[in-house]
Formats: sequence, structure tokens, C-alpha cells
Amino acid sequence: MMSGFARFSPVERVIALPGGPLHIWHPPDIDALIDVAAFEADERIPYWATIWESALVLAEDLAGTAGDGLSLIELGCGLGLLSLVAARQGYAVTATDYEEPALEGVRFNADVNGLAGRLATRILDWRSPQWGRRFDRVVAADVLYEQHHAAALAAVIDILLAERGVALVADPGRRKAMTFPPECDRRGLAVETQPARRPHGATGGPEVVVYRVTRCVMPPAASRALHP
Repeated sequence: MMSGFARFSPVERVIALPGGPLHIWHPPDIDALIDVAAFEADERIPYWATIWESALVLAEDLAGTAGDGLSLIELGCGLGLLSLVAARQGYAVTATDYEEPALEGVRFNADVNGLAGRLATRILDWRSPQWGRRFDRVVAADVLYEQHHAAALAAVIDILLAERGVALVADPGRRKAMTFPPECDRRGLAVETQPARRPHGATGGPEVVVYRVTRCVMPPAASRALHP
């Protein structure tokens, strides 16, 4: 039996991006990976096994930035398109997911794109996000597909985002994502909703919203009131 990511008999998809294409290898049939027992036990669905429109939009945005060694963590990375783009742009990248096969895919794709050794991978469970550091950038694409994910994601961002950091969360306009900004507000995180758009060249499919999340800065007047 084949081991590693090759056991999925992956097929290639070429993603056109500013700065040059990336070659992403992915399982050919996401439905074939569904495990009913795993879903019933832990809501596991192999969403990691394909590239979604939200990842394309955010990857295009990241491809136009300079990492300059800033630390970046991707949440729910799937096949790691955002992590690969960020690594190519010079960020110090950690790709995280709840599924080990997803991280196998990240490592496989990092290797075929000449990015092996330029990013780290790690399993991360949002229910117990133990981490000893914070990151300059936190990114996530299409991870708000269950009702309780908005609160969980806001909590994880609050834990991982550096004081002057920026989190970017892309979503294809799901109704369940509408509670994400209020959940951030509850934790003292400010959210700017950027105009929705499709990936470059796309004429159909969902329009993707990108939420830009930062830590709220206390107005000078309020700060003087607290510290006369």
C-alpha cells in the first residue's frame, strides 16, 4: 500500500497568481474521502482536499505583499495554498489544520513547488489552541461553515494575533459567517469588511468577502481618562 500523500493518487491543478503560478496537487474525488463514522464522531468532512474560491481570493491578495520575515499562521490550511504563497513572499509560515492528511498535502505541495523547508506544519484543534507565541499575520479561508465556528475562530485569533498584527479571513458569503464580526467585537477585536469579489478571471461562482481583523486601539481621550 502506498504511504504518504501519494496514496490519494493526487492530480495537479495550476493556480495562476501574481509572481507566478503554483502547482497544487489534490485528491481527485473529495466525496470518496468522506468517512461517515468520523463525521458522526467529530464532524470531520474532508473539506481540506480541494482549493476553494475563498483561498484563491486571499492567495491573490497575499501574492501582492512582502513578507519581510513576518510570522504568519494559517488556520484550517487544507492543502495550504495560502501558506505556500506566503512562504514564497518571504513570511515565516506555520500551516495548521485539524486533519493530518491535509498537512501531508501541504508538505507534498511545498516540495513540488520548491518551498520545502520554508514553512512548518502543525496540528491545531481550535477547542484547545495551546500555543506559546503570537503571530504578525493570521490567515484563514472558508472555515466558517458551521454555526459554532464563528465564535471558535474569533477566540483562536484572539489567542494567536500579535498586538499590532492583522488577521485576514475569507468567506464566500455564508450566512453562518455573519456572526463572526460580532464575536470578534466581544473580544476587543476590530473588523473591517472588504468589498466582495471573485478570483481574478472568474465570471461565476460566489463572491468572497475578506474580513480584516485587528486589535482595537483605545482612543487617546479614553486612555487619558484611565491614566490621568
